[in-house]
Amino acid sequence: MTEGSWRGRRRLPRLDLLSVVLAPLGVMVILLAHWIDGSAIGALFQASSALVVGGGTLAAVLISFSPREVLRAVRAAGRSFLAPVDDLDVMAATMVTLAIRSHRRGLPALEQELDTIDDPFLREGLSLVVDGTDPVMIAEALALDSGACAIAEDGPARIFEAAAGYAPTMGIMGAVLGLMRVMEHLGSPGVLGGGIALAFVATVYGVGIANLLFLPIAGRLREQAAYQARRRELITHGLQGVQQRLNPRMVAHKLRAFSSRVPRIDELTAANVPSRQVRAPRMSA
Repeated sequence: MTEGSWRGRRRLPRLDLLSVVLAPLGVMVILLAHWIDGSAIGALFQASSALVVGGGTLAAVLISFSPREVLRAVRAAGRSFLAPVDDLDVMAATMVTLAIRSHRRGLPALEQELDTIDDPFLREGLSLVVDGTDPVMIAEALALDSGACAIAEDGPARIFEAAAGYAPTMGIMGAVLGLMRVMEHLGSPGVLGGGIALAFVATVYGVGIANLLFLPIAGRLREQAAYQARRRELITHGLQGVQQRLNPRMVAHKLRAFSSRVPRIDELTAANVPSRQVRAPRMSA
């Protein structure tokens, strides 16, 4: 296997069609159950209830978070429906290649790689290693950078989880408002049943949007954040091996805890690829 072959496994983000298709499945199941019971599907569509739940939830979220954070969360939610690029194998191979060069040529030989690395976390860490920074300071710097990235990646998920908490409450509020309108027509018993049914549509909206939209999106965002954290941990262990000039086989052994396919040392050395070709995949924002 050559470096070009394992680098060739990298793929650009693409739409996760399965998730997009399955996203409205919960809504379809509810509508189907409602129809099987003999109720009219149109009874579940009520503009006033949607306004109370949607508008109230948005207002509560904007009070808790800044509009800029909310917009960032919406963009992150859209990106969550892109199929993730699993590049742990590529990154592990990159770290082992750097370990081979540092073990054979010394750390200064890696300086020429800095301009070719796209990943900011790897680039900053490798620059500290090449500069001969104290290992303890490097570990602290990488931990701080990783923690800051984790906080930023956790923000969108927290916003959608907060929205999932507000939506059911807004649904109850909409139901109460609907019941208040029903109470105004107690003199017309014929309209009470339908009025009460419409009043609880807001509750359906609140519970439904929280459990069928907000919480699933928050779960996808947390899964992606966990992946990025694991990726940074792989880079950290790889850089520590590079700095210590460990035997590349030992570095590869350590990185197998993070990657399912770490190339063998002879596979990388047989490629005999110029050092300028070592490029880490760009980390998504």
